[in-house]
Amino acid sequence: MAWGVTVPDTYAESHIGDTATEADSAANQAASNKIAEYDELASTHIFHPVAIETGGTWNHCAIELVQEISRLATLMTGEPRESTSCQ
Repeated sequence: MAWGVTVPDTYAESHIGDTATEADSAANQAASNKIAEYDELASTHIFHPVAIETGGTWNHCAIELVQEISRLATLMTGEPRESTSCQ
Protein backbone atom coordinates (compact mmCIF):
# COMPACT_ATOMS: atom_id res chain seq x y z
CA MET A 1 0.00 0.00 0.00
CA ALA A 2 1.12 3.52 -0.74
CA TRP A 3 -0.38 6.93 -0.25
CA GLY A 4 0.36 10.42 -1.42
CA VAL A 5 -0.45 13.40 0.75
CA THR A 6 -1.24 16.87 -0.51
CA VAL A 7 -2.60 19.96 1.24
CA PRO A 8 -4.34 22.33 -1.16
CA ASP A 9 -5.09 25.87 0.01
CA THR A 10 -8.85 26.15 0.46
CA TYR A 11 -8.68 29.92 0.06
CA ALA A 12 -6.28 30.14 -2.89
CA GLU A 13 -7.51 32.26 -5.76
CA SER A 14 -7.44 29.16 -7.99
CA HIS A 15 -9.80 27.25 -5.63
CA ILE A 16 -11.99 29.86 -3.95
CA GLY A 17 -14.69 29.87 -6.63
CA ASP A 18 -15.24 26.13 -6.20
CA THR A 19 -14.64 25.86 -2.46
CA ALA A 20 -17.18 28.61 -1.81
CA THR A 21 -19.90 26.37 -3.23
CA GLU A 22 -18.57 22.85 -2.45
CA ALA A 23 -16.60 22.31 0.76
CA ASP A 24 -14.38 19.48 -0.48
CA SER A 25 -13.77 20.61 -4.05
CA ALA A 26 -10.08 21.54 -3.60
CA ALA A 27 -9.40 18.28 -1.73
CA ASN A 28 -11.19 16.22 -4.37
CA GLN A 29 -9.32 17.93 -7.21
CA ALA A 30 -5.99 17.45 -5.43
CA ALA A 31 -6.81 13.76 -4.85
CA SER A 32 -7.65 13.34 -8.55
CA ASN A 33 -4.32 14.96 -9.45
CA LYS A 34 -2.48 12.52 -7.12
CA ILE A 35 -4.24 9.55 -8.72
CA ALA A 36 -3.19 10.77 -12.17
CA GLU A 37 0.36 11.50 -10.98
CA TYR A 38 0.84 8.00 -9.57
CA ASP A 39 -1.18 6.13 -12.19
CA GLU A 40 1.64 3.67 -12.93
CA LEU A 41 1.96 2.80 -9.24
CA ALA A 42 -1.58 1.36 -9.27
CA SER A 43 -0.40 -1.72 -11.17
CA THR A 44 1.83 -2.80 -8.26
CA HIS A 45 0.39 -1.07 -5.20
CA ILE A 46 -2.90 -0.14 -3.58
CA PHE A 47 -2.75 3.64 -3.78
CA HIS A 48 -4.73 6.05 -1.59
CA PRO A 49 -4.67 9.79 -2.26
CA VAL A 50 -4.81 11.84 0.93
CA ALA A 51 -5.84 15.44 0.39
CA ILE A 52 -6.59 17.71 3.33
CA GLU A 53 -7.53 21.30 2.59
CA THR A 54 -6.00 24.07 4.69
CA GLY A 55 -9.57 24.80 5.81
CA GLY A 56 -9.73 21.30 7.30
CA THR A 57 -11.80 19.36 4.76
CA TRP A 58 -10.55 15.87 3.85
CA ASN A 59 -11.20 14.05 0.60
CA HIS A 60 -13.38 10.95 0.84
CA CYS A 61 -10.52 8.47 0.19
CA ALA A 62 -8.48 9.96 3.05
CA ILE A 63 -11.38 9.55 5.46
CA GLU A 64 -11.90 5.94 4.37
CA LEU A 65 -8.17 5.18 4.78
CA VAL A 66 -8.05 6.54 8.33
CA GLN A 67 -11.26 4.72 9.25
CA GLU A 68 -9.83 1.43 7.93
CA ILE A 69 -6.54 1.91 9.81
CA SER A 70 -8.56 2.64 12.97
CA ARG A 71 -10.74 -0.42 12.44
CA LEU A 72 -7.68 -2.65 11.97
CA ALA A 73 -6.00 -1.16 15.04
CA THR A 74 -9.11 -1.98 17.08
CA LEU A 75 -9.12 -5.55 15.77
CA MET A 76 -5.42 -6.02 16.54
CA THR A 77 -5.45 -4.50 20.02
CA GLY A 78 -8.99 -5.26 21.15
CA GLU A 79 -9.16 -1.66 22.34
CA PRO A 80 -12.35 0.03 21.05
CA ARG A 81 -10.92 3.51 21.66
CA GLU A 82 -8.44 2.93 18.82
CA SER A 83 -11.27 3.65 16.40
CA THR A 84 -13.42 6.73 16.05
CA SER A 85 -16.07 7.72 13.58
CA CYS A 86 -15.22 10.48 11.10
CA GLN A 87 -18.85 11.25 10.43
